[in-house]
Amino acid sequence: MEFLYGIPIIGLFIQFVAYIIQIGPSIAPIMLAISVPLAFGALCGIMNERSGVVNIGIEGMMLMSAFFGFVAAGFAAGSVDFDTSGPFGVTPPILLGVAVAVGVAVLLSLLHAWLSITIRTDQIISGTIINIAALGLTGYLNRIFISPNPSLGAGTFQTWRPPEWLTDLPVVGWLFNMFLHQGPIAMSLIVFVIVLQVLLFRSRWGLRTRAVGEHPRAADTLGINVLALRYRNVIVGGVFAGLAGAFLTLEQTGSFQTGMTAGRGFIALACVIFGRWTPIGAFGAALLFAGADAFGRTVGLIPPTGDLAGLGSVLGAVPEQFYGVLPYVVTIIVLAGAVGRSVPPAAVGRPYVKGGQET
Repeated sequence: MEFLYGIPIIGLFIQFVAYIIQIGPSIAPIMLAISVPLAFGALCGIMNERSGVVNIGIEGMMLMSAFFGFVAAGFAAGSVDFDTSGPFGVTPPILLGVAVAVGVAVLLSLLHAWLSITIRTDQIISGTIINIAALGLTGYLNRIFISPNPSLGAGTFQTWRPPEWLTDLPVVGWLFNMFLHQGPIAMSLIVFVIVLQVLLFRSRWGLRTRAVGEHPRAADTLGINVLALRYRNVIVGGVFAGLAGAFLTLEQTGSFQTGMTAGRGFIALACVIFGRWTPIGAFGAALLFAGADAFGRTVGLIPPTGDLAGLGSVLGAVPEQFYGVLPYVVTIIVLAGAVGRSVPPAAVGRPYVKGGQET
């Protein structure tokens, strides 16, 4: 291998592959955790766009959910000590916070559905309004409720540690560690992805959803209530956005910072496109972007050494700021390659008027 490592250019690439294989199992749980809000946001986007509604307000929904879920859990906890010895360290305040986070996202989804489906306003403008309002409102309320109360919080869900006999299995042990060494919201993501994939392509609801997204006029003639189905799907999509927000403050960090979503809602939309509007595809895209983020964090903590010292010197010369923007760079590159190849639902973004014409 040392001979291969010494080949100019190609040797660095081989070292890079070896480095990824070396650190992959150890960063796999981190990569999945980073992908959770992206994947949940992507599921929200799929629920919307598969039924013909564009939703770029996912970023704002996630941010509002993260804030109100955290505040609700924090005030509910107060000065009362709750028993955290149960599974995942679940307490009533944290459960309340998750419920509030989901409820807030559902209300925002209902607002977006009303503006997009009933009022038939421009769907891009509707989502933009939600994003701008969420950033301004949470920033203002953060100074009122959280900044004066630095001890505000209800803790976070605890991660479950799978048994060592399972994680030590050859070849597949690291996969069990990746998917099971998580909190309950992260674990539920896998279930939602599989269930939504099956329902979307193997159920009557999925067939009707895809019909409404592709040709609502034809679906209407078959007796499908296009507007009602779009309303339901947009609102259910809000549940996923709410879980993404709840994960950020009640499972990942245990705190709230202004603008903490940091563009994750928009990366989630990129996952929808790159994943070709399928839950499993979007989840795979989320893992790709999360892998870029995890790699940037790992290089500084576990730099390549030994036989990989050549790669380590190259990566060490790269400014730290580059690794911070690496997920966004990967997003741009992936989108540039996906645009034109991924075909969205034909009627996405086009309001439907029963008995009239699509606009």
